[in-house]
Amino acid sequence: MSEQSRRALSPWARRMPFELLLALRFLSEGRMQSSLILAGVTGGVAVIIFLTQLINQLQATIVERVMGSQPHVVIKPLEEVARRLPLPAQSPAVAALVQAREQRLRSVDQWESVAALAAGTAGVMAVSPVVSGPAFVARGASSKSVVLLGVRPEAYRQVVKMDSYMTQGRFDLSGSSTLLGTDLALDLGVTVGDKLRVTTASGRSQTLDITGLFDLGNRELNRRWVFVTLKLAQTLLDLPGGVSNIDLTVSELFGADRVADALRAQTGLTVDSWMQTNSGLLSALSNQTVSNNLIRSFVIAIVALGISSVLVVSVVQKRREIGILRAMGAGRRRIMAIFLLQGSLVGLAGSALGSVLAYLLLVVFSRIFKSPDGSLMFTAQLEPELVLLATLVACGVGLGAALVPARSAARMDPVQAIRS
Repeated sequence: MSEQSRRALSPWARRMPFELLLALRFLSEGRMQSSLILAGVTGGVAVIIFLTQLINQLQATIVERVMGSQPHVVIKPLEEVARRLPLPAQSPAVAALVQAREQRLRSVDQWESVAALAAGTAGVMAVSPVVSGPAFVARGASSKSVVLLGVRPEAYRQVVKMDSYMTQGRFDLSGSSTLLGTDLALDLGVTVGDKLRVTTASGRSQTLDITGLFDLGNRELNRRWVFVTLKLAQTLLDLPGGVSNIDLTVSELFGADRVADALRAQTGLTVDSWMQTNSGLLSALSNQTVSNNLIRSFVIAIVALGISSVLVVSVVQKRREIGILRAMGAGRRRIMAIFLLQGSLVGLAGSALGSVLAYLLLVVFSRIFKSPDGSLMFTAQLEPELVLLATLVACGVGLGAALVPARSAARMDPVQAIRS
């Protein structure tokens, strides 16, 4: 660019680098092409951010609702297995029928030491001893089969956030008090302040005072779970001083398997993580992630092809201008930089507009699609890390897509370009 031409520009434009100035001019001259390519990048970035944020938030909501009412890792005694005794080698062949042993409620051996070991394991946030077993609760002529859960409230609420599920009363237990699910209370026709009778398989029974009701969002659990103190459950279930399982919560949800494997190796007990007991949920989450990655890959490829094709056309249209620039002394690197900057600018502008569009889509979808109870399935929000990643991807795609047309422009012979 001549000195006279540069003086004709505005002071702001005169301070711009030569390559950036020409890149902006080429983009402004082909407004229709620039608008189309910008719309493509904007749509691509919006789709990537929207789908990623939507799936991540839906997955988090699903996991929270499923895992909110259960521990991440459970330690239990080994199951009793009946084994055939070895026969002497001299004895004749004998047909034997090995009957499976009747499973009974057993305590975790030396559970206090196991609980201390679990609490000291890396990644474990909370530990709660639990006694659970079958029982019947009765109120007048109504009787229901339930699962009696004996817990220490202060420890159990660290594993399962029961305080957030309470509809009446507090998650606190003492003496003969009990906490019921709302559906069980409805079936029995009871509420806070009433009494009911609980009877276990061993024949032990106790009159309980209802001090609170909870709603776990799961009707089956609401009809089955009955909480009492740990000491009372040990007495009713004939497990004095013992616990049937130890519940844990971990800091990294998807690292539960690693914690379970470590404790299984150290204790030799049965240790199950939520990833094993909810394998169907884990498989569904993995499939969602794979589908999201495939969609993002296809969108990135389409955006890259769009940018590259438009810039190739721009190189053909600007052939004479490129020849003049080369004849005036512009080197190949400067010509390449002009078109590479065009791709980067389109990617940067598209990522900014795409982020705004993605947020608007999240707002619209969050208000249209709601849970059956009317609550929001997810909140419209953008994670800064996701926006930054999408911006880097868009700029990288724009830069990579502009590489081929930029090299084509840089290799032009100035004489042939001017004559054409």
